Amino acid sequence: MSAQDPVEAARSLRTFLKRHAVDTRPVAIPAYRRLLVGQGTSFVGSMLTQVAVPVQVYVLSGSSLYVGLVGLAGLVPIVVFGLYGGAIADAMDRRTLYLWSSVGTWVVTLGLLGQTLLGIGNVWLILALVVVQSAFFAISSSARGAIIPRIVDTELVPAANTLNFTVGNIGQVVGPLFAGFLVTANHGFEYAYALDALLFTASLYSVLRLPSIAPDGTAPKLGFRAVGDGLAFIITRPVLVMSFLVDIAAMVLAMPRALFPEVAADRFHGSVGPLYAAIAIGSVIAGLSSGWIGRVRRQGVALVFAIVGWGGAVALAGLAHQLWLAVVLLAVAGAADLVSAVYRQTILQTYAPDEMRGRMQGVFIAVVAGGPRLGDLRAGGTAAATSPMFSWVGGGIACMVVVAIAGFAVRPFWRYDAHRDIGTTEGSSP
Repeated sequence: MSAQDPVEAARSLRTFLKRHAVDTRPVAIPAYRRLLVGQGTSFVGSMLTQVAVPVQVYVLSGSSLYVGLVGLAGLVPIVVFGLYGGAIADAMDRRTLYLWSSVGTWVVTLGLLGQTLLGIGNVWLILALVVVQSAFFAISSSARGAIIPRIVDTELVPAANTLNFTVGNIGQVVGPLFAGFLVTANHGFEYAYALDALLFTASLYSVLRLPSIAPDGTAPKLGFRAVGDGLAFIITRPVLVMSFLVDIAAMVLAMPRALFPEVAADRFHGSVGPLYAAIAIGSVIAGLSSGWIGRVRRQGVALVFAIVGWGGAVALAGLAHQLWLAVVLLAVAGAADLVSAVYRQTILQTYAPDEMRGRMQGVFIAVVAGGPRLGDLRAGGTAAATSPMFSWVGGGIACMVVVAIAGFAVRPFWRYDAHRDIGTTEGSSP
């Protein structure tokens, strides 16, 4: 072996890592770094609450249908305030909006803590708090998504979104595992809510350190007409329409999380935490090996394949009767979901002009956060009428069929080229 072989091997390894490891260049931007740290901290806490709420509802009611109602409680405010919050983000300083809506989310978390400490045990009170928290969440998420293209160069937007989703998914791994331990061991719902509130307090500091993100002055005055203009912009562009429709199909048809408490109780001796964490585990692994994502030009095709993969992995997980196998298959689904999420977000942020980005993010949040909640209702209702296995497996298969047919049928979306069509604003019809 020659003396040059180790050098060549090291060079080849560096080249491989550069091409396939996560792209961290956006972290060098101070404003983006603060946004990322704040989101990562808050996601750990929010996932504690997102696990504790449905499990607490299941303990109080004993019904997966009521767990599905948790999703419905969050659906309407996310749709309404996601859309209107996006219009607000186009008309005012996005940092200010992000800060005050985050404070509102934090206050509601304290409300969830309070009702638990007082031992009220009222499902409808919990659902009411979920309604209010979802409204604040929708507004803050619209503002955060619209901030990224203003603080990061266009070529780094896919990498920034990948980092965002990856850090968020790390929180979705740590949070559910810890929450699962708390609520399984001793129904420690108050500990989950208290820790969420504490972590969210720390994340508010990161928001305070962001620079002012004032509107560029081209957006219309705040009002429902501005919301309508944003929806009209989407409807006339099949690439945007399809980016939303395929995600709705994925989340409504193939999101199984409302079934986790019942399935865990029936099959896995109550071990619900790993199920809630599994999807995020797969997303984290995909994110850490995501260097290739930004180099894909046919993002519409990639999005279709990713969501079909999500549906297939979810369907197989529903058939698993070993916890480790269910977790592995859900992790595969999570990896596919990370890829699809990055492409959906990137298409929205680069396809629309800045004066539309807040409203685009509002619709994005309404779909991305509202879709799973509608999926919770579908999964819980179908399970109550049939069985958890039919609801879980049938939903995954239906997702695969619907997305594969629709994605191929809408030719502008199927042919979408991120390099050629970026910034396109002309309307067209499917």
